[in-house]
Amino acid sequence: MILPITAYGTPVLRQMAENITADYPQLSTLIASMWDTMYHAKGVGLAAPQVGLSIRLFVVDTEQIKPDDDDDEPIDEAGIKKVFINAQLLDKTGKKYAYNEGCLSIPFVREDVTRPETITLQYLDENFNEHTETYSGFAARVIQHEYDHIDGILFTDHLSALKKQLVKRKLDKIAKGEVRTDYRMSFYNLKKR
Repeated sequence: MILPITAYGTPVLRQMAENITADYPQLSTLIASMWDTMYHAKGVGLAAPQVGLSIRLFVVDTEQIKPDDDDDEPIDEAGIKKVFINAQLLDKTGKKYAYNEGCLSIPFVREDVTRPETITLQYLDENFNEHTETYSGFAARVIQHEYDHIDGILFTDHLSALKKQLVKRKLDKIAKGEVRTDYRMSFYNLKKR
């Protein structure tokens, strides 16, 4: 089922998400719906807060992205397609580099964000098997972006004060529901009226 994506300005996007257990209600249905929602919106990652749930769950599929010879981004050839539950970032290493990021909760806003090229993460998969893995390149970037969501952080928080000021008007319009996308969105400020 395709779920509405929570828009910038909704409090759940700023909350530290909670860990879940294997008996979380209808978890497999939720995960399937998150995949459907992400693909429908043409995303490569989606976190539970982006569908209105303050839980430590996100999905990532970089297999659908092919390397571009003109792009400086180190994209892993094979890519990954994984579910991350109760993830904990253990280490960030390697050279930091900038890449132009966007977010399904913040449509039509893209800015360069600097992140380390390699991360080590501990997480549970959809069957609650524990993993500790290291990722580099594009997969590491997407994971860091989605991991930020479960910590209540948005990619715009990584921008300089000047860049934040330059995108403020766009963010305000999104928060007010003054944006049209090809996917369903949920706007907090419209619900309050």
